[in-house]
Amino acid sequence: MPKIHAATVADHRSQQRAALLGAAREILEEGDASRVTFAEVARRTGLARNSVYKYFPDRHHLLTAVVQEAAPRWTDRIRTALAAAGDSPRERVAAYVTAQLLMVRDGEHRIARAVADEQDAAALRAGADTAHRALLDPLVDALRDLGDDDPLLTARFLQGFVNAATTALENGADWTAVTDRAVRLAVAALGGLTTGPAAAPTGPPASPADGRAGE
Repeated sequence: MPKIHAATVADHRSQQRAALLGAAREILEEGDASRVTFAEVARRTGLARNSVYKYFPDRHHLLTAVVQEAAPRWTDRIRTALAAAGDSPRERVAAYVTAQLLMVRDGEHRIARAVADEQDAAALRAGADTAHRALLDPLVDALRDLGDDDPLLTARFLQGFVNAATTALENGADWTAVTDRAVRLAVAALGGLTTGPAAAPTGPPASPADGRAGE
């Protein structure tokens, strides 16, 4: 049994599992799911290859777990952005779109969109589906506050703007221009949900303090 560097066996196993997920995520961020092998993950974590099987029965489970593990981090970033946007549902929707596109700019989405064959792609989609459902929750709350009688359906429609903007960014479009347009379209689309004014914010909420413009 390897030397335990944690207070308990449970802590040790948790740390080892996190290290394996971190190594697999690092490989996915490099863009090729086929390179996520137990041998490579073990090499990067300093474990024996057969030790990986103690945590994941096969690559499918490992790939799915990597994307699912990222979901809380993504959701936390979105909730933080919406909380900073204040009480206006429209400003919160704008913050939701901007927060997701910031994550695209920062490369967070790459683990779910790595180049993959059919079997690996299915595993990544399984994890991504869970993550995307979690990401919609803050948007659903904002739409419910706006008086939407079917906020989940509307959230899925609005997510379409984010998905289209993501594709544009992946094709090299300017981040600031794409985000500004996506925000305006998403907020303008809310006009059909209420009888009140649907004026859009003048643009996306301010980016985090790092101050970076589009990449």
